[in-house]
Amino acid sequence: MTNATLPQPAPPSATNGWSAWDAFLVSVSETGFMQSSWWADFRVEAGYGNFGVVLRNRGAILGGAVVLTYEYAPGHCFYYIPEGPVLPAGERAASEVFATVLGFRAVPGFKDCFMESRDTLCIDLRPPEPAILAQMKPKGRYNIGVARRHGVVVIEDNSRRGLASFLRIYQATARRQGLEPKPRAYFEGLTRKLAALGQGTVFFAEHRGRRIAAAVVVYLGSRATYFFGGSLAASRELMAPYLLHFEIMMRAKAMGCEWYDLWGVAPPGEPDHAWQNISVFKRKFGGVEVRLVPTLDLVYDRVAYDRYGTCG
Repeated sequence: MTNATLPQPAPPSATNGWSAWDAFLVSVSETGFMQSSWWADFRVEAGYGNFGVVLRNRGAILGGAVVLTYEYAPGHCFYYIPEGPVLPAGERAASEVFATVLGFRAVPGFKDCFMESRDTLCIDLRPPEPAILAQMKPKGRYNIGVARRHGVVVIEDNSRRGLASFLRIYQATARRQGLEPKPRAYFEGLTRKLAALGQGTVFFAEHRGRRIAAAVVVYLGSRATYFFGGSLAASRELMAPYLLHFEIMMRAKAMGCEWYDLWGVAPPGEPDHAWQNISVFKRKFGGVEVRLVPTLDLVYDRVAYDRYGTCG
């Protein structure tokens, strides 16, 4: 790639390595928080290493990637780029970068292996509140009203009590859905880091002082992302999750966010998908469905790759 073919964006305000990268990410609405330096640092707790690759033109960052590394056996590792790489905004420059990764391919044995969700649902927060409500499914709007009439309120709590409340709701939801919950230590580290950096918070829907639904939300630039959450089945008739997510949207909008990413839905036309029930709920908020590029692998060691086997 040559300087003559590259656009010339304004350079980031920060100058040191990770800070400059994070400042660049804030301006790129197409990527997610898993390309941020704090996420790479957080995953160190799970045994991942990391390094960064940056594309520059005359000192200005154009794109790149945070690369996570994981040693799954002595002397054997894989590299993983979650929600990346981040390509230059200019179509011509992006095409040149993309051309260099054509050797990456989806391998049949791994075609259904996604470490993060491939299909997601994003709500446009740029219109006024009445328009955001109007684009929802009628049942979604109705259930927001039901929760309000029952006196459900939405609060934020990043304290130790908040963590305990979140875990109670999250674990109950995981058991109900037959999922393996992440351990307490994962959320201790995650919520501590989000609160310290001001890049996320824990929301709750309360009814008469009892917390009955919860959501961990992460902020990056113009995007707010629903990362984890749940609700108590015993309070289903209160419709608390509907008001919870609507209030999260309105608070994110007030902060300047333009999109609310509901983080994963079942692909269209797959009624037996494990996420089908939660997807029915999420789709009541309307929005735009997004299908991401599938997982792509570049194999350096064919023998080791075959030995690693299929996902799971």
